[in-house]
Amino acid sequence: MSEIKRTWWKEMAVYQVWPRSFCDGNGDGIGDLKGVLSKLDYIKSLGVDAIWFSPLYKSPQADYGYDIADYRDIQPEYGTLEEFKTVLDEAHKRGLKVIMDLVVNHTSNQHEWFLESKKGKDNPYYDYYFWRKGKGNRRPNNWMSTFAGPAWEYDKEAGEYYLHLFAVEQPDLNMDNPKVREEVKDIMRYWLDMGVDGFREDVITFISKTEGLPSSPYWFPVATGMEHYMGGPHLDEYLQEFKDDVLSKYDCMTVGEAPMMTIKKALHHITEGPKQQLNMMFHFEHMAADCLFYSWFKAPFSLKKLKKVYTRWQKGLYGRAWNANYIENHDQPRIVNRYGSLKYREASAKMLATMYICQSGTPFIYQGQEIGMTNIRLNSIDDYVDVSTINNYGVAKAIMGKKKALELANYASRDNARTPVQWDDSKNAGFTTAEKPWFFINENYKEINVAAQENDENSILNYYRKLLKFRKENDIVIYGDYDEHFAESDKLFCYSRSLDGKRMLVACSFSETPFLFEAPKGFDLTKGTLAMSNYDIDALYGNGFCLQPYECRVYMFD
Repeated sequence: MSEIKRTWWKEMAVYQVWPRSFCDGNGDGIGDLKGVLSKLDYIKSLGVDAIWFSPLYKSPQADYGYDIADYRDIQPEYGTLEEFKTVLDEAHKRGLKVIMDLVVNHTSNQHEWFLESKKGKDNPYYDYYFWRKGKGNRRPNNWMSTFAGPAWEYDKEAGEYYLHLFAVEQPDLNMDNPKVREEVKDIMRYWLDMGVDGFREDVITFISKTEGLPSSPYWFPVATGMEHYMGGPHLDEYLQEFKDDVLSKYDCMTVGEAPMMTIKKALHHITEGPKQQLNMMFHFEHMAADCLFYSWFKAPFSLKKLKKVYTRWQKGLYGRAWNANYIENHDQPRIVNRYGSLKYREASAKMLATMYICQSGTPFIYQGQEIGMTNIRLNSIDDYVDVSTINNYGVAKAIMGKKKALELANYASRDNARTPVQWDDSKNAGFTTAEKPWFFINENYKEINVAAQENDENSILNYYRKLLKFRKENDIVIYGDYDEHFAESDKLFCYSRSLDGKRMLVACSFSETPFLFEAPKGFDLTKGTLAMSNYDIDALYGNGFCLQPYECRVYMFD
């Protein structure tokens, strides 16, 4: 066995549920816990081992749950705390872990802490947030919100500005206040004691800000001031405190979300050993192969850029820390529209799944990804509901005009991932019995839905099942090392894995045109076994084969 230590969270696969759009169990048009309960057997059938819930907490839903008004209760639209406990118990009965979203960089502006803090400096909650006087008619500093616009909002009742790195409705917590850190630890204990198995920690690397909150000498849209809160001065101290005081007392898993994360910084937090603060880290680098940092800064897709990122993280973390692998989530447009092909939707969806799930790391699968759901096209900005989309559209419209800004929203909006899951071809895609769902359902639901794929042996859904079973049954997929081949190719992603004398070769086409593939030196395909493929072809030509559009093959060698 390699030097990597075995743990349950390395060997699991995780299914992400964005509750509002997963399944409506009570017929009001909104996804809920009753809907989740009805689909637990389906989730288990995929071959995953855990469910990660995007926020279920009580919230005004300004940012669909990421603005939390009560960390210890469930959003009434989703159900009750008792219903959550039932889902938790039933998930555990099926061998499924449950991961909660921990959002502690900010709260809702309707949270009791914030409502109290507005009452002034004498209030015990005043220092739970960042309140500042303006500088004349100017805001306290020049920081920008990551959702576009200034990061400061004036509150008439308080007579001061408060900091919000995200939406106006999401004031940032002051983690420098030890009372706030104790609140966070109590929240963690509350859910862990209930039986929850871990946390995905939202923008956790933003929780420490530079003392004095100085202005930035640099300007960049949605990122001005980021150097003062990304990986701030006390981040290590606070993460270690959370681990030592709470997380280390439980058999739980943590994965941090970290915009602009690098390998060097990640290793600082997730290197295995006594100073490890988090188990894994979500970074964003691989989601920038078609943009500059962020999907709204669109650029042509570059396979070379994508491969460099994957190879850097695979090689950089191997034997030292653990990767968290994903290609879709609630913050990203659908991957087939970005890195795949609508013309070859089924082939490219299967290929993309193989490409990332066969790498070292824990795979995360987002709801609908397993059936190849696609972006939705809306005709007006008024049809969008995501706060960041609306804010970014306003900025884009000022620069490029209405028409191009709407085209960009069609491509880049987070709402693309938030359309209701397409369960069958009945009205409202089987998502709800209500006359109207909370948000638009993609028009392609009659062709793309779970029911249509259940009994189709060659469907994307059943390919995911086979792929996750293959990963679970082969240690090399989980724990093997990684080497890239043909790094300069702009249409082929090829890598190999090896462990304890066994080897695996993965070849993925990113081209709509067939091309010849010759196995890299040291691999004799005639002595290998074709273990996974998204085409019903196994012909070889010498020591190679003709890769069809978006074809992938996985060969195993003893």
